[in-house]
Amino acid sequence: MNMKKWSTMGLAASMVLVAAGCGKATPTETTKPAASASPTTAASAAPTTATKAKLTGDFEIQYFVGGYGDKWWKKVIADFQAANPDLKIKESAGPKINEQMKPRWIAGNPPDFVYIDGPELFDRQMVTDGQLEDLTDWIKDAKNVDGDKIIDLLAQKPQEFDGKIYNIPFVMSSWGIFYDKALFKDKGWAEPKDFEDFMATSEKIKAAGINPFIHTGKYPYYINGGVLLPAIVSANNNDYKLLQDMSTNNLEAWKNPAIIKGLNKIVQMRDKGYIDKASVQINHTDSQSLFLQHKDAFIPNGLWLPNEMAKDVPATFDFGFIPSITQDKGGKVVANTSTATFGIAKKAKNKDAAKAFMQFVFSKTQASQWAELSGAPSNVKGDISSSKAPNFVKDAAKFLSSPDTVVVPTVSFAADVDKAMQDATVALTIGTITPEQWVTRVTDVVAKQKK
Repeated sequence: MNMKKWSTMGLAASMVLVAAGCGKATPTETTKPAASASPTTAASAAPTTATKAKLTGDFEIQYFVGGYGDKWWKKVIADFQAANPDLKIKESAGPKINEQMKPRWIAGNPPDFVYIDGPELFDRQMVTDGQLEDLTDWIKDAKNVDGDKIIDLLAQKPQEFDGKIYNIPFVMSSWGIFYDKALFKDKGWAEPKDFEDFMATSEKIKAAGINPFIHTGKYPYYINGGVLLPAIVSANNNDYKLLQDMSTNNLEAWKNPAIIKGLNKIVQMRDKGYIDKASVQINHTDSQSLFLQHKDAFIPNGLWLPNEMAKDVPATFDFGFIPSITQDKGGKVVANTSTATFGIAKKAKNKDAAKAFMQFVFSKTQASQWAELSGAPSNVKGDISSSKAPNFVKDAAKFLSSPDTVVVPTVSFAADVDKAMQDATVALTIGTITPEQWVTRVTDVVAKQKK
C-alpha cells in the first residue's frame, strides 16, 4: 500500500490508539429500544437487497463514547431499529464502557456486537483470547444493505491475524498536525509544506510571542503518532514497511538509521525552543485548551480533536490539518492512519442480528452520516466533498486521496514496547537522552519481548 492512491473517499481517525480520556459523555446502558427514525429516514435506511428472515430477540451493542461522541450511534441504531421493529436492541455505551464490560467478556457473556476503540479494548488481545468471531469466510462475499460487497468498499482492508479476519475497520482517522487557519491568515503565516517550512514558520511564531508547538506529555503517543512515526517513514524513503517490521519486534529493524534520522527532527525542534515546556506534564485536554487559546500554534493530534473540544472552540477558530510536517523539501506527505473496528463476539447470542447490523452500517449513507455527526471520516470509499462533514475532514480526505501522500496502514506495537517508546520520547523532548539512547531504551524492551 506504499503510495496507495484512493479515489475520492470518506476517511475515518482515533486511532491505533485513542486517548484514554477522550470521552466526556456519561456511561449509559439501556434495554429500551432506540427511538424510531422518521418514516422517511426509516424507509431509506431499510435493506434494498432480498429480504432475509425477520430479525427478532435481544441484540446488544457495546460502543465506546470518546472524542467522536455518540450522535452517530444514536442515529444508526434508531435507523436499524426502525428497519427491524421486532428486534429488542440494548445499548451498552459510555466513556468507561470497555472497563465496565470486561468482566462479562471474561465470563463468556459478551454483547453481540462490539466497537473496538478506546482504552481497555485491544483487538489483538481479543483475538488471542478467542473472544471474536472468525469473519474470514463471511466477509469475502458479505454485501451491505445496498447490495455492494463490503470488502470492495473499504479504503483500508481488515488486518489479518495469522491469515484470519476478526474485525472490520469502519473509522479511519489520521494522526497529524492541527493549526488555526484564521490565526495564520491574520499573521501572514503559510501552512508548512515540509520540515524546512515548519521550522521557518515556527521561528516567526516564536518571534510573535506564541509557542510554536505543544504536545501531550502524559500521553506521548500523540507526538509519536503525529510526528515521530511519519518522520521515520520519510527518512526510510517513504517505505512504511520499516514500521511494520518494528511492530513485530524485529531487532534488526530497530537498527535502521531512519529511526535516528526521525528522532533528530524532534531534537531540532527541541533545541530551537519550539516545544512548549509545559507539554511534559499535561494531558490531552489541557494541551488542546492551550492550543485553542493560541498559547501554542501547532499540536499533534487525531481527527477527533475538534469534536472532542467542541464546547471550547472559539467562534472564529478554523481548524487546519496537515498529516505530517517532518518530510524534507519536495518529499511526500506521510499520513499515519489509525482505525477503529467492528467485531462480533464469538459467544454472541444473536449472530444473525450482529451480521445484519454489520451490513447495515457499512453503507455509503451511514458512512457519510458518520463523517457529518462524528467529525471524522469513515473507512468506506465515497465522495464527501458535498456532504455536511467539517472542512478539516474534507481536507484530510484530500490528503489521503492524493498521489503525493504516503498512506501508512495502522501499525500497533506490543504494549510494553509502546510504553517504552512513549517514555523515551518524553525524555528526548526535554533533553535528558539522545536519539541513540532512545533506541537503546526501546530495543532493550523489544529484546525482552523476544525471549
